[in-house]
Amino acid sequence: MSYMLLIHEPVGQRATRTEDEGRALYQRMLDFGAALQREGVLVAAQSLAPLTRATRVTKEAGKARMLDGPFAEAKEMIGGFYHVDVVTHEEAVALAARCPAAEWATVEVRALAPCYEA
Repeated sequence: MSYMLLIHEPVGQRATRTEDEGRALYQRMLDFGAALQREGVLVAAQSLAPLTRATRVTKEAGKARMLDGPFAEAKEMIGGFYHVDVVTHEEAVALAARCPAAEWATVEVRALAPCYEA
């Protein structure tokens, strides 16, 4: 079964690190992804740009409405993800617990499923 490990990080947290600190943390995340790949469970992984480079799109009465970031109400942002394929939810949770980002962010484990499932 496929799961997303979504990295929820506080908005602005990246700006509190030096570039060297950020690069070191990023390398840890790359190493974690490489380990998942060696274990045969990694489908995809990616880091996301900060909210300052995001746009939210909604549609009201058939008209698209865009809102560029940063978003004042946002306390967290999705900083990245790992898409993994494991047999059980417990296995996905165990992978999330190994994720380096769990030290400075929240790693949410979500099963992939059609939108009609409740």
